[in-house]
Amino acid sequence: MDNRAEVREFLTSRRAKISPEQAGLLAGSRRRVPGLRRSEVAALADVSVEYYAKLERGNLAGVSPHVLEAVARALQLDDAERAHLLNLAHAADGSDALTRPRRRSAQTWSAHRSLQWALDAVTGGPAFVRNGRLDILATNRLARAFYADVFATPANQANLARFSFLDPAARRFYPDWDQAADMVVAILRTEAGRAPHDKDLHDLVGELSTRSDDFRVRWGAHNVRLHGSGTKRFRHLVVGELTLAYEGLEMAAEPDLTLTIYAAEPGSPSEEGLRLLASWDLTLGQESESGPVSGLR
Repeated sequence: MDNRAEVREFLTSRRAKISPEQAGLLAGSRRRVPGLRRSEVAALADVSVEYYAKLERGNLAGVSPHVLEAVARALQLDDAERAHLLNLAHAADGSDALTRPRRRSAQTWSAHRSLQWALDAVTGGPAFVRNGRLDILATNRLARAFYADVFATPANQANLARFSFLDPAARRFYPDWDQAADMVVAILRTEAGRAPHDKDLHDLVGELSTRSDDFRVRWGAHNVRLHGSGTKRFRHLVVGELTLAYEGLEMAAEPDLTLTIYAAEPGSPSEEGLRLLASWDLTLGQESESGPVSGLR
């Protein structure tokens, strides 16, 4: 992805989100654009207007951490946005060798035995490993059953972004689809800043932008996020409504990958739903060993 364009569009979009009042400035009159003027950001960051204008044109190469932090403060960036800005600056400083697109295929990675053992040891909730492109790379049995809709359609390629925007089943699986869609795009946009020369990510974004208006509009917003913990609602075709907490953990041995574990509140209907899902998965497995299995869809 074009680093200069990414920088330009990201900084411009963040500047447009900050009102003069939010920045502690007088709003004045005759404002032709939303948000702050370049001159106001420059003053807040204590740099010249010319220098900030150069940054916003997409030139972050050689910019000091001190200036980047000052710009982040001026634009009131959150932790995810600040990290994204630093990633963009790091990419801008890369050599020619680093700026050539490279392919990082999910097919070349497989879980080592101890990781699969660890996943299988999680029996109370879905647990899976994904990369920054949202490819599901390894699961425990309950995650496989939980994401049965994803795996049921080969065209999804076990990718949560393709499922979310191209598979009609996603609108049922995610009752809060708009929120889930925002999250998916923000994760991909964050990955684009961290790994801007990942050819597989380029291809995925191009495919989704071509095939989904919903994705294309969200991608243009340049929103990013750190996907650490929270709560989501799901509607599974077999067990119905589930409200699950999640924790996303970066893997020390595989820095580009994330281990995600879902759990239900003890004693809640969702906990019972996960138990039913585990029982359904066990029954399905036994049937598959003895004869044909009727699938979910």
